[in-house]
Amino acid sequence: MSDPSPSRPAVRALAVDLAARARETDQRRLLVLSGDRDAGWDAAFSAVEGVDADDDAVTFVSTREGVRFDRVSPARADSLLGTTRSVVVCDAHEGFSPNLLGRLSGVVDGGGLLVLLTPPLDAWPTVRTGFDESLAVPPFPVEAVTGRFRRRLVSLIRTHPGVATVDVDGGVVWRDGATDDSPFAGGRTAPSTPDDAAFPRAAYEACRTRDQSRALAALERLREGERERREAVVVEADRGRGKSSAAGLAAACLAREGSDVLVTAPRYRNAREGFVRALELLEGFGAEVSHDEEAHVVSVGEGGRIRFCRPTAVAEAGPPDVLLVDEAAALPVHLLTTFLDADRVAFFTTVHGYEGAGRGFTVRFRDRLDEHGHTVTDVRLDDPIRYARGDPVESFTFRALLLDARPPVDQVVADATPETVAYETYTPEDLLAAEHRLREVFGLLVLAHYRTEPNDLARLLDAPNLTVRALTHGGHVVSVALLAREGGLDADRRRRMYEGARVRGNMLPDVLTSQVRDEDAAIPVGYRVMRIATHHAVRSRGLGSRLLDEVRRELSTTDPLAARLDSHGDAVGGGRNDPPVDWLGVGYGATPSLVEFWRANGFSSLYLSTSRNETSGEHSVVMLDPLSSRGRALWDRHTEWFLARAEGVLSDPLREVDADVVRASLRAAGRAFSCSLTDREWRVVVDASFGPGLYSANPRPFRLLALRALTTADGPLTPDDERLLVRKVLQAQPWDTVADGLGFVSTGQCMKTLGRAYQSLVEWDGTDAAAAHRRRYE
Repeated sequence: MSDPSPSRPAVRALAVDLAARARETDQRRLLVLSGDRDAGWDAAFSAVEGVDADDDAVTFVSTREGVRFDRVSPARADSLLGTTRSVVVCDAHEGFSPNLLGRLSGVVDGGGLLVLLTPPLDAWPTVRTGFDESLAVPPFPVEAVTGRFRRRLVSLIRTHPGVATVDVDGGVVWRDGATDDSPFAGGRTAPSTPDDAAFPRAAYEACRTRDQSRALAALERLREGERERREAVVVEADRGRGKSSAAGLAAACLAREGSDVLVTAPRYRNAREGFVRALELLEGFGAEVSHDEEAHVVSVGEGGRIRFCRPTAVAEAGPPDVLLVDEAAALPVHLLTTFLDADRVAFFTTVHGYEGAGRGFTVRFRDRLDEHGHTVTDVRLDDPIRYARGDPVESFTFRALLLDARPPVDQVVADATPETVAYETYTPEDLLAAEHRLREVFGLLVLAHYRTEPNDLARLLDAPNLTVRALTHGGHVVSVALLAREGGLDADRRRRMYEGARVRGNMLPDVLTSQVRDEDAAIPVGYRVMRIATHHAVRSRGLGSRLLDEVRRELSTTDPLAARLDSHGDAVGGGRNDPPVDWLGVGYGATPSLVEFWRANGFSSLYLSTSRNETSGEHSVVMLDPLSSRGRALWDRHTEWFLARAEGVLSDPLREVDADVVRASLRAAGRAFSCSLTDREWRVVVDASFGPGLYSANPRPFRLLALRALTTADGPLTPDDERLLVRKVLQAQPWDTVADGLGFVSTGQCMKTLGRAYQSLVEWDGTDAAAAHRRRYE
């Protein structure tokens, strides 16, 4: 089908046809207008005319202004989440990113049209964009960024059913968006009300699919009458299935019955749709409702309410009757585990989506849920709310962004061991050339982190500073590491970083420069382990450690990305052959088990952040394994500085950090804290632990001894003693707080236990003078 003239009527006629097919199936269609930007805009207006939608149902997403329709800048596209439009026009000439495509694909309603304006498809992969600039991590220039993600996207545009393409420069309709040869089938299932429903019939009538009404029925288990059992409901769905709406309907019913319902999600916008549906239903009930929009609190009648708080604030929000966790897959496991203190809790999780990976939620958290004593009810929503099943736009988006990427099935890797696997190096071209390999690698990386987004796929394929290493078993990926080259920065960039400028992609050098104030930290060249993941079916077999050993061995002999850098100019450290790489490092949200994993694999703590991540509530730790003399020099001075500042930061900004995180981080310093107490200081310690002396008279020698004990692998203290030293001596928490937090029956017992701990330290590390003074109390 083609039109030799660049006529707007041809585009309008195509849009009429696409919209008619979309309405017939209650699905959406994608129209791609490629070519000159101005010509694309003219064609887009013709397409909007063809759809014949109300003006307020049309949105242009573009950096350009001056349209009569609603316009949203790409940077603010998340404001459209939870809304619906008949037509969304996405101007991909400027401000385009994979995340933008993911967000907008869910905004178009059934029977609607998503219109994508692009440069000429043949040229689009090579066009430099603002997103490309964000991938140009120094010292790599933007010229080193490739267009592989867009190349793959263009290939899908040209082949995927339900996608129409027009060359607006030549007036040629290359594809008409037909789906005749595809397996797509429309249709929706009608909601229903259970015969024994406890929630009001109006709530079920507000549901939009049968799946949603089944989810609402499952959420009845959170009612007050179920209090004698600990109940947990897990609602899983792809995007656009109405799980947040189901949460809102349930919240309204529970609050109407007098329950205090606390809703949490990574951001309020994730839960906004639920609040909207809850208010609609409560108003339909005729309930007495007050809504504090700024505080995100809905009060119902005399006692019920629905309130929102950020995940890290749940513990301080006061115990609710019911806790609803939306976008649970976008939260770390340790934080999700704290929510299990609630007797009645529901988790709503996206199975395939950029807000998080539901499969990761299942793999990483479900075993903890099963062990926590709740009666667990599972429900899954498959029917889309806004459009019918088999929607080609959804299918296209899933394939383009790998939202449904997954590791290999358990059976093919179940017998993998460190002895049966092969070490593989994957270039982006290797991944692009084999779709199954790309899906396995990205699927594992999704499981490795609680927040993986479409932009990460483009980084994997296009960013010049990234490279992938993997272990395979029978040709299938069982463990994968994503490595980022960092450092090797010139003097001018290092100076600007030291003076406060931010440098993309160089996390370890940036932290050590800007936070620890080491202007030379970005001279050495290193590789940071951005992500590492092992298939869930073969965890705890040493595969992650084997992969790190192989990476370390490779980096000891070669810099895998040096050639990529040299082809676009050089930098400090680039092209060195002896040795090629100075360090292997990692930075992540610290938990005791993770710190221990990295310590056991040869990494040492250099930095523990003084602020928490807003979403996870974790403090980040930076760890490093030196591979060269220059890396050793960096490690030496930062280890010394890490231990030197520990006494000060633990009693001030890190005063509330979990004691086990502190213990693990100090143990992983890789060097025992060196302290030489004077004879008088030893007498102070001996007098307080064996005699009538007071710890409070001079805490400093106690802190120095605590640091020495906690950084020594074979120290004499029990884990409980170490926690006591952290909380009371290093973090300087009040006696009552320490006693309550550590489970002592009284403050006096806590004090005596501390005295016995220091008796052990005197006997373990005391000088001859200390031993002589101790005999005074025998």
